[in-house]
Amino acid sequence: MLILGIETSCDETAAAVVSDKKEILSNVIYSQIDEHRVYNGVVPEVAARAHLEKIEVIVDNALSDAGVGLNDIDAIAGTCGPGLIGGLIVGATFAKSMAMALQLPFIAVNHIAAHALSIRLVEEIQFPYLLLLVSGGHCIFCCVRSFSEYEILGQTVDDSAGEAFDKVSKLLGFGYPGGPQIEKFARLGDPKRFLLPRPLCHGNSYDFSFSGLKTAVLLASKDCVDEQDKFDLCASFQQAVTDVFVYKARKYLQHCDVSAYSALVMAGGVAANRYIRSALESVCCDYRLKFCAPPLSLCTDNGAMIAWLGVEKLKTSQADSLYFRPNPRWRLV
Repeated sequence: MLILGIETSCDETAAAVVSDKKEILSNVIYSQIDEHRVYNGVVPEVAARAHLEKIEVIVDNALSDAGVGLNDIDAIAGTCGPGLIGGLIVGATFAKSMAMALQLPFIAVNHIAAHALSIRLVEEIQFPYLLLLVSGGHCIFCCVRSFSEYEILGQTVDDSAGEAFDKVSKLLGFGYPGGPQIEKFARLGDPKRFLLPRPLCHGNSYDFSFSGLKTAVLLASKDCVDEQDKFDLCASFQQAVTDVFVYKARKYLQHCDVSAYSALVMAGGVAANRYIRSALESVCCDYRLKFCAPPLSLCTDNGAMIAWLGVEKLKTSQADSLYFRPNPRWRLV
């Protein structure tokens, strides 16, 4: 069984062909970084127009790279939320049109659920498992019990960590996207140089908050007089974010039956941060729990994760109507 997955929720136009045997036959991504860099962030209208311009070429390339034709595809999966409504409409309409023309099942995919399940495409991870999903728009700590069943343990009450990385990078003049920039310059800095808050690291709450941390970085940046000061602030900020994730993970593992879970998985764009990965892996080692994260190519938005969730849903005959409406606020639960 071959599934074509199409992803257009934010600033990547992506398409992939994936088999039910966990073979990624192709995974083509067009990043809009150059279009948005001048604005130091994603502009929805610019993103939608770029999706419209590139989507046909990206899908053609995905089929070509996979060495398959339209007649070889068994279903079409498309992101229908959450995300920017303009991009969602472009991708969902394209996916539904293909499904209708080819008389194939259409599978509406929740973008967050696709991140949550992406690890199962590359590793043998059984349900249930713990998930820390961190991206530019989301920060969720939950238990994944099946491809459609999630227990939210905690989530951000304001900004996501990914957004905080972008805003801090912009503040320090390092540009967009912020995650790779902060991680790069943090290696050159002293994480103990600036005393920054660790928001909501008290009690047994598993929620997150990063708005105050951004404000603290803004205030600390006024003491930066040279590049080394900025590197130190990058390192201190990254350490603060890492400490928050470590605190939440360790606090939960202290109070739960660890043997009930197969792993702690980190997914989403921020999962590409090797420093944070390493810290969480150390926590899991202390509790003898497997830690894993998707390869870097599957951390950012991509078509392969969309196609794989399509596989998971189609195995239980869960196809969707062509009248399924894209929902920019489609919640995980």
